[in-house]
Amino acid sequence: MAKDSLRKIVSEIFSLADVQVGGERDQDITVINSDFYKRVLAKGSLALGESYMDGWWRCKKIDQLITNILTSGLEKRVKTNPKVIFSTIRSRLFNLQKVARAYEVAKKHYDIGNALFREMLDKKMVYSCAYWKGAKNLDEAQAAKLDLVCRKIGLQPGMSVLDIGCGWGSFAEFAAKKYQVKVTGITVSREQVKWANAICRGLPVEIRLQDYRCVNETFDRVVSIGMFEHVGFKNYKAYMTVVRNVLNKGGLFFLQTIGKKERQRTTDPWINRYIFPNGYLPSPREITTAADGLFILEGWENFGADYDKTLMAWYHNFVNGWDRIKHYYDNRFRRMWEYYLLACAGGFRARDLQLWQIVFSKN
Repeated sequence: MAKDSLRKIVSEIFSLADVQVGGERDQDITVINSDFYKRVLAKGSLALGESYMDGWWRCKKIDQLITNILTSGLEKRVKTNPKVIFSTIRSRLFNLQKVARAYEVAKKHYDIGNALFREMLDKKMVYSCAYWKGAKNLDEAQAAKLDLVCRKIGLQPGMSVLDIGCGWGSFAEFAAKKYQVKVTGITVSREQVKWANAICRGLPVEIRLQDYRCVNETFDRVVSIGMFEHVGFKNYKAYMTVVRNVLNKGGLFFLQTIGKKERQRTTDPWINRYIFPNGYLPSPREITTAADGLFILEGWENFGADYDKTLMAWYHNFVNGWDRIKHYYDNRFRRMWEYYLLACAGGFRARDLQLWQIVFSKN
């Protein structure tokens, strides 16, 4: 098919989302390589991200572009790519988050360099949604989030806490210092273990390189902040059972996770390939079904708008700090990371993505 015809088809598709090819508005696309049209028609959202990484197109505000695409329902209005169908079948047949695969996301994402996350995140290295009510900047918003978590589960001095997916130890350090509790943090990232052990030195905190399915002790409280996205729907019941088994009588479980408003058996193919391999975002029903018979649901709040703001803060930090870390990465990585942060911000702004804080009680 001639390139002019391909351009016309792609332009018509994007126009459904009020996006012009060659336009001047924030959400419009300027095509640099004309092979973009054939590529994006063949591979959809995967090609959109990959072609941006390769410098084939530009946009003033990618976050607004993605917001327009999602709010217009463009993906549902365009015929599904066969590869998406295959991905759905694959996720149903295979457990993509089994123990043998648990450490893949660390190698692909969390272990790519602490220098990168140090530039992008706040001073405490919190890699999850901040709480912006009353906060003037990212540091204040993340400290407010950590304190909100502690208050929601009623931490008291002397309590024991399991932090599943502890990241760089931000919650463990905060809770141990301010609430005088003992924290055991587990993560599948070696780089996070090193960092967390360093910042928590001298505190009643133990950080382990460990999968959640291998924990045997009991605790007064369990928190999981931004880790449930790696569990996978085939493991939800097992995950909830593990949490119940390690909770003492009367214990509380705090779960913070990104989610989708309806069940989907796949994640975005670009995100899966380049950012979070084997990830899966739950629906409300999938969470409550997994908790059925194991927990009492005590509270559920949506902070999706806060994640939009958090991601934009991370994006600006990344751009401003790029010169200090660019010797570790190439420009294709830079464009990949920019696309990741801005596309996710657009997803929350469009209400396609949600951020939930959920509190369960054992009894």
